[in-house]
Amino acid sequence: MIDEGSAAHAPGRRVRRTPRSGVGWLLAPSLALVLAGLILPLVLMARYSLAHFDPAATEVSGFGVENYVRFFGDPFYLWILARTLTVALACTAICLLLGVPAAYVISRVSNRRLKTALILAAVIPLLMGNAVRAAGWMVLLADKGLINSALLVTGVISEPVRILYTGSAVVIGLIAVLLPFMIISLQSVFEGIGETYEEAAATMGARPWTTFFRVTLPLAMPGIFSGCLLCFVLAVNAYATPVLIGGPSFQMMAPKVYEQAIKVYNWPFAATLAFILMGVTLALTLLSSITLQKRYGAL
Repeated sequence: MIDEGSAAHAPGRRVRRTPRSGVGWLLAPSLALVLAGLILPLVLMARYSLAHFDPAATEVSGFGVENYVRFFGDPFYLWILARTLTVALACTAICLLLGVPAAYVISRVSNRRLKTALILAAVIPLLMGNAVRAAGWMVLLADKGLINSALLVTGVISEPVRILYTGSAVVIGLIAVLLPFMIISLQSVFEGIGETYEEAAATMGARPWTTFFRVTLPLAMPGIFSGCLLCFVLAVNAYATPVLIGGPSFQMMAPKVYEQAIKVYNWPFAATLAFILMGVTLALTLLSSITLQKRYGAL
């Protein structure tokens, strides 16, 4: 029997090796796109955030941290940041509670046509823009909208209930936007787990609920983390839904960035708001990732 190692080094024999260094140039377009579309704007935004705002100047000038001092020294902006994070966390938690059962049921449906129909039902809302969906919620939640009209006709309420232009309306609108992302993310994760683990737990006497919470959910934790992260990031940076459904009195970070940049033309402070929002989101993401890694291992 010929040893493969000795055969590879035998004289007169040539072993064809795949050149790995020659294909490195294939990464160049992607790296250039990331550099041009992500890193350079971040560098420019960091520079703008440290600039001095002069309404009469046409170019960015100055260098200092006065914009950050203004933000962290003003309770109004800290309150907007806290509200943004609270709304994003609430939407993410509700999407998780609603998305886990829906995704699990879809993953366990054996009929292919029914499964396809359920997946399409979850994906179809993504085909509409956020502004279109927000306009639809405005029709539903207005003081004379469909919901209030139906409640008045049935006698449940005697006068319209204020729903539109409130925090509850913003949460409802964001959940409608984010829930499909959570369902699609978790559905593929539950399908990858399979039913063998559940059957093994059942043979050992575990009840269905015990199996789900102690076997299925821990195995699906990497996918749950990814789905929650996606929903949280989208909720933190939401613009159309807070503006259209929340109204001018409901302040969040993304509309505030737009207001400072486009209406006030204060690009340095707008860059500061965006940079702080990005930094807080990144810090919370890293903290939650480290916590989950300690609890469930590598994600």
